[in-house]
Amino acid sequence: MFKRSGGIWWVCIRQKNAKPIQKSLQTTDRKLAKSIEAKIRTEIVEGKYYKKPIGNDKTFSQLVDKFVKEYAPKKSVNMQNSYAASIKHLIPFFGDSHLSSITRKNISRYKVLRRDEGAKPSTINSELAMLSRAFTLAVDEWEWLTNKPFLKITREKENNEKGKYLTADEGKTLLENCPEWLKDLVVFALNTGLRQDEQLSLTWQRVSLLRKTILIQETKSGKPRSVPLNQTAISILEQRAKTRCIKNDFVFISSHGAKINKQTLISAFKKALRESGISDFGWHGLRRTFATRLAHKGLDIYKISKLLGHENVSTTQKRYAHHCTESLRVGVEILDVDYNLTTIDEKRVFSDASKSP
Repeated sequence: MFKRSGGIWWVCIRQKNAKPIQKSLQTTDRKLAKSIEAKIRTEIVEGKYYKKPIGNDKTFSQLVDKFVKEYAPKKSVNMQNSYAASIKHLIPFFGDSHLSSITRKNISRYKVLRRDEGAKPSTINSELAMLSRAFTLAVDEWEWLTNKPFLKITREKENNEKGKYLTADEGKTLLENCPEWLKDLVVFALNTGLRQDEQLSLTWQRVSLLRKTILIQETKSGKPRSVPLNQTAISILEQRAKTRCIKNDFVFISSHGAKINKQTLISAFKKALRESGISDFGWHGLRRTFATRLAHKGLDIYKISKLLGHENVSTTQKRYAHHCTESLRVGVEILDVDYNLTTIDEKRVFSDASKSP
């Protein structure tokens, strides 16, 4: 206890994993203040002092329902799809559990289960990220809980550095085995680095052939981004502009004039990969190939990050920095201007000759 102005007694009680209690005991009488403090401590021990969070009786399924209705719609379509995929695995495991009962031990068991099911580290991390975000909202915004029942979640280690990309010969072989409609999509992906959904959802309204750019409205980060086009990508758009569909505004359409179905695309792409003898490669590898080729050509990591639409350049660094040797070479070659050994040798020979008798 301690006194403040006017001789009023105050108390400050600190509890582990709970907010500290600091309040006026509203008396100048030390004995009475001691009695009030003792009563407060007794109520804390009996669990009667703190207001019971409304989320104590809430289940994980109820938290997910609120998350889907109030938070997810504010995010991009891709992120909403990611949440939906995560929920399919999180609900069967945590669904009926009360929020306060979900601990690090439960989460560790979940990770073991998902590994046994063959889930990739990146997939598990996406699921854990959604779990953590939902609980953060439950504490900070919805006041269902006073604090998270678990501390920081340990993520799975991802091996992003060794992602496969196409060599020049593999790229050529793949295109030879693609039907014409698929070839345009593959070439466009290799020259823009767009994600699959960004490309399939691209509309003419977002294309500016005059400025040589396209606008991606719905991105993974939720922020629109402008993508510059090279001549190869422009040529594909110019050719497609000649036969634009009047039924819809999509740039890449099926033979029936509709938006290309993802499963149809993946099925045809896998067939082309098999016929090309390329294994361990998916559609996202085209985006990875785009970035890797830029790095090999000497483009700096910051520009690659912007072209990919990464929100944080550290994401790009983890995946592509080891490919940027040529960009570094440009840096050291600058010194050749000042420290050219051939020039130095020539000066040394001239100097030695002038000193000879």
